[in-house]
Amino acid sequence: MSAVGGQAMGSRDELAGFIDKWRSRWPEWRVAETFVPRPERARALAWFALRQELTDAAWKGEDPRPGEAKLGWWAEELQGWAQGRRRHPLGIVLQPLAVPWTLLAACLPALQASREPAAGIDEAIAVLEPFAEGVAGIAATLYDSDTPAPATGAIVALLAERLLLDEAAVPLQVRARLGVAATASAQGAQSATLTGTVVDNVGVVPDVAADDVSAVDKAIEILKQKM
Repeated sequence: MSAVGGQAMGSRDELAGFIDKWRSRWPEWRVAETFVPRPERARALAWFALRQELTDAAWKGEDPRPGEAKLGWWAEELQGWAQGRRRHPLGIVLQPLAVPWTLLAACLPALQASREPAAGIDEAIAVLEPFAEGVAGIAATLYDSDTPAPATGAIVALLAERLLLDEAAVPLQVRARLGVAATASAQGAQSATLTGTVVDNVGVVPDVAADDVSAVDKAIEILKQKM
């Protein structure tokens, strides 16, 4: 990311690039976006793209150090958003919103800590919980939700995303007992992960996708039962 080196990024073209990057990973958005009110879709896309930038920094790559540097940069960037400054193009949409970005910045160390495979599902949940609470709090403010999704829902969605990105993230005890079967359980919920993310962040529960949301819960429950 060029902004890590301190270069400001702000053009609409660069913003579109980050949105397209997110869309390419989640093509199911074409269906899911119909459940999001049209006036809120731009901020939803920018928010999802921001989440992806943060989780990619924490979870991707063999060497954790570049990701740590990116998350450090993001912590400064989010604090700047709270003070009316921005460098990253996602800030074109997100920075002007009255959102406690410093809350999200404070949760980034917990996200970084979740990079290491947990011994069990309960540990994985506990490590991610501070970041999930931050995500849920930001989402509730972003969408002015009267009934914001609980942090537990964000944890489920984040764990599903984590497992789909890296089979080594499956808790150690589960891998020891099931091997690749644990990964297969998580991968079975792939189509559900985006639905869970939409529910957790926008507060919209599409009735036709109820089975998909259940699939995410079942994937996590399977892991718990096999401990």
